Amino acid sequence: MKLFSSFYNKVLSWAAHPKAPRYLGVLSAAESSFFPIPPDIMLMPMVLAKPKSWLYLATLTTVTSVLGGITGYFIGYFAFETLQPLIVQWGYGAKLEQAKHLFEAWGIWIIFAAGFSPIPYKVFTITGGALSMALIPFIFASIIGRGARFFTVSALLAWSGPKMEPMIIRYIEWLGWIVVGALILIILMTQV
Repeated sequence: MKLFSSFYNKVLSWAAHPKAPRYLGVLSAAESSFFPIPPDIMLMPMVLAKPKSWLYLATLTTVTSVLGGITGYFIGYFAFETLQPLIVQWGYGAKLEQAKHLFEAWGIWIIFAAGFSPIPYKVFTITGGALSMALIPFIFASIIGRGARFFTVSALLAWSGPKMEPMIIRYIEWLGWIVVGALILIILMTQV
């Protein structure tokens, strides 16, 4: 059964859809403030589908992510007390505490690193607002940190993606099952 190869082809067809950039922008903005799915899940197949558009797609993702980050900042600034119980309930309590400690230790520099952190970016944007971080440095750090991530991913895929695609297609079923196995293993390890 060709489960992952048909899914891969479907995702690439969605990525080539004329409205896909609009959806990418909305996803990118939402992820920076409240939504749990990172924009890379759309950015990567879109760059693979249209490698010559990598610069535009990286710019779009960066700009909308920073705008969503500003929204997250204001959520933290104005509504943190109300939202904190929900953040804990949604399973981000430990990540929130970790982000607070990182802010205390690194200040504005943590926003640069947040672009590549395993802690969701929204946790940093909301925490930045809750801690009343200066907004202008927050925006500049977000542009640099998020831009570095999305431009790096896009450039690498535009350069190597078309060359690697035959190998990806050849081994997609194996890769898909390895990812599923790794996810199951991670879930089991977190339950212990």
